[in-house]
Formats: sequence, C-alpha cells, structure tokens
Amino acid sequence: MILLNRNNRVLGIVDLSTGGGGSTVMDSKVIFTIALKATATSLILAHNHPSGNLRPSSQDITVTEKLVKVAKLLEMDIHDHLIISENAYFSMAEEGMI
Repeated sequence: MILLNRNNRVLGIVDLSTGGGGSTVMDSKVIFTIALKATATSLILAHNHPSGNLRPSSQDITVTEKLVKVAKLLEMDIHDHLIISENAYFSMAEEGMI
C-alpha cells in the first residue's frame, strides 16, 4: 500500500501481507488504521500475481469495492489497485473499475 497526502506525495509504503502460493489476506481494519495514523488522504493498493495472470479474481474485485466504500466514509480516496506480474501490470483505475 502506498500512502499519499493531499498533494499526492508519498507518505510511506507499507507491506500489508505476505501470502503463500495461492492467496493472502488484506484486513481492511489494518489498512485504514495505518492510513489514519499516517494522516493519509489517499491510497494506492498493489499486489502481485506470481502466476503472471493479470486478470483480477472475483475476490480482488470484491475487496477493492469494499475498500473504496470504506475509504469514502473516511473521506479518503483509493486512486488505484494494481495487480503486478514480472513483466506487466493491471490497473483497476485504468480499466474503470474504481
């Protein structure tokens, strides 16, 4: 997660989770606790797909939608959720999913 201030300057980069080969857990309470403590006004989320498949899973989409709703309640923005592989990326913002 990349924490940003109102001018989109990076306040910090936080490694939220390290998963196994199949999945990992992103806890929204942890995400927003960190963001609030850093006085972040916006976030960029990112995770990798070691398989190289850049298509977001249904869980990726559901979690992103949930986090966007919570962020709005806290007067924060989620600018993007990136899925990264070795040679490419998928941007949910560029695809109109955020």
